[in-house]
Amino acid sequence: MASSAGLALRGQALVVRGGGRFLVTSTAGSDDDILFTYDCSSAEKKPQENKGEDRQPVDKGSDTILASTFSQSGSYFALTDDSKRLILFRTKPWQCLSVRSVVRRCTALTFTASEEKVLVADKSGDVYSFSVLEPHGCGKLELGHLSMLLDVAVSPDDRFVLTADRDEKIRVSWALAPHSIESFCLGHTEFVSRICVVPEHPELLLSSSGDCTLRLWEYRHGRELHCCHLPSLQEPAEPWGNKRFAASRITYWGRESCVALLCDCIPVVYIFQLDVPRQQLVYKQQLSFQHRVWDIAFEETQGLWVLQDHKEAPLVLCRPEDGQWQSVPENAAVKKVCTHLRGNWAMLEGSSGADDGFSSLYKATFDHVTTYLKKKEERLQQQQKRLRDLPSGPNGQTKRVRTGPASRSCPS
Repeated sequence: MASSAGLALRGQALVVRGGGRFLVTSTAGSDDDILFTYDCSSAEKKPQENKGEDRQPVDKGSDTILASTFSQSGSYFALTDDSKRLILFRTKPWQCLSVRSVVRRCTALTFTASEEKVLVADKSGDVYSFSVLEPHGCGKLELGHLSMLLDVAVSPDDRFVLTADRDEKIRVSWALAPHSIESFCLGHTEFVSRICVVPEHPELLLSSSGDCTLRLWEYRHGRELHCCHLPSLQEPAEPWGNKRFAASRITYWGRESCVALLCDCIPVVYIFQLDVPRQQLVYKQQLSFQHRVWDIAFEETQGLWVLQDHKEAPLVLCRPEDGQWQSVPENAAVKKVCTHLRGNWAMLEGSSGADDGFSSLYKATFDHVTTYLKKKEERLQQQQKRLRDLPSGPNGQTKRVRTGPASRSCPS
């Protein structure tokens, strides 16, 4: 699930969110100030109609932002929060267009390629669509799963809706008839945390899971092309070597055909290169950080932006130099954005130490055979102990004590 601190980039517009607030600034090296700020606590809230036994509203929720995204052109920006609201913005210039209620708390959202709709996935397994052209229109139920949805994506031609759920499945549905399923991408052995359609190769899909794998698919036919086991890439001495982890972000950089993968509980970003002719992912490098990494995003012209839990340097810019990725010295753009974030650090403080929630999604395992054998051994030990405690007879033999009712002789 989404972290309360996050990063979104489109063009040179950079959005940093934390708690119930976000700010927008530019990655250009100019002296432009903050372009826009927004606080979800100031947004319109729907009156609570459901009341408990004491006639008080229940399940109020907070204003924490759960997920956010740009449209493909960067003309729109949308977010969902813990108060079950979908908030839509126009970005040129920045303006809030609407605040709409959603049925349940959302886990992910995305714009269609045509930018006519926003698709919102929720915890109950449903996907609703909301019109962008009619910003106050109600949502429409498009499709549903039997388990919690964790991510949603659309194909670049808007023909397919791809959904990832807690029960290890990736479903590919027709957008115009979501009840018609084109394929399933099956192979993960834990919840599917993130999916990403490769923009320059629209037939390819990247996915990550709680099973610690990154997989490449030809999704329309549900065919797995490559699987990379992340634990095999770690150094034995790394302190998180035995931890279970899932990716909280997959992002793609078309300029170098690079894939960056951020995991939820380790301060490492994995870098891969997508080899399309060979249909595989080639591991290149891992970037290690001293502080927790909240989110990552590629900017087409500059490189990989990394948002971390460090007030003095909240944003780091990484680029490939001589074939190796490394952080660049603080230039004018990095310095300007970091200054803005330090001045608004209060919105990020609540994210320090916060859990992304993936730990609760792992399957619980029960070893009934081991439990049975353990209880059987305990019973045998108790029986042997009772036999040892019985008194001995005159010849050293243990007397058997009859515990049942006394027998009665038949009358003669």
